[in-house]
Amino acid sequence: MTSLAALNSARSHDADEWQLRVDLAAAFRLAAMFDWHEAVANHLSLAVSPDGTKFLMNPRWRHFSRIKASDLQLLDANDKATMSRPDAPDVTAWSLHGRLHAALPPARCIVHLHPAHATAVASLANPDIPPIDQNTARFYNRIAFDLDYGGMANSDAEGDRLARLMGNKQIMMMGNHGILVCAATVAEAFDLTYYLERACRNLVLAYQTGQKLHVMSPAVAERTAQEWQADRQQFVAHFDEMKQILDARDPSYAD
Repeated sequence: MTSLAALNSARSHDADEWQLRVDLAAAFRLAAMFDWHEAVANHLSLAVSPDGTKFLMNPRWRHFSRIKASDLQLLDANDKATMSRPDAPDVTAWSLHGRLHAALPPARCIVHLHPAHATAVASLANPDIPPIDQNTARFYNRIAFDLDYGGMANSDAEGDRLARLMGNKQIMMMGNHGILVCAATVAEAFDLTYYLERACRNLVLAYQTGQKLHVMSPAVAERTAQEWQADRQQFVAHFDEMKQILDARDPSYAD
C-alpha cells in the first residue's frame, strides 16, 4: 500500500519521473539487502531525459538502506556549476555517472558497486568469467574490461575513458575496483547485477576447489547467452517480486 507521504511526494514530481524515482530507490534498498553496498559510497543513477544528460542519483554519503524516492537528486551532466553547490554529489559519482550518461544515452540505468564476489574476480590478473554454468554463460563475450585502474574516478577524463571502454557492452569488470552495469531500465540493471554477482560467486567457489574448470564450448556458451537475452520477461518479474518483498518489509523507499 502506498503511504500518504509517498502520495504527497509524488504530487511534486511528474508521474513518470516519480515512478523512476520509486524504482531506483527500490534498487538502492535491494543493494543494501544483498550486501552489495560499500558504506556510504557507490552509486546508482537513472536517466530521465531522452539524451541521458538529466539523471537521478543518490545524494552524497547517504546509506543505501535509508534512501527514499524523494531523496534522489535530479542532476544535469551539462551543468558545470553542479559541483560548486552545497548539495553537490560525490565527486567520483559525478565524474563517472555524469560522463557515462552523456556519452551513452542508451545506458538509462547505471550501477556502480563493489559486491564481494564480483570485486574479487575483478581483482584477479585475469578477470574473465569463463562459462562454467548457466549464470556465468549469461555474460559470455558480453563483458568490457578495465585493467588500467589509476585511482579514484574523480575526473571527467576518467569518466570519458570508461565510457569508451564500455562501448556497446552492458557489463564492465573494473580491475582493482568493482563493476559497472548499464541497462535500459532499473529492472534489467538490477537483474544483471544480481546474476553477475551470483556468477562470480559460483566462479570463486569453483576456483576454491583447486580442480580444473569444466568450461562450456564456445557454441554452447553463446547459445546460452542468447537464450538469456531472449527472455525479456523474467527480469521484469524478478524486480517486481523484489519490490513486493520490500513493500512487506519496509515500504518507506517509495516515499
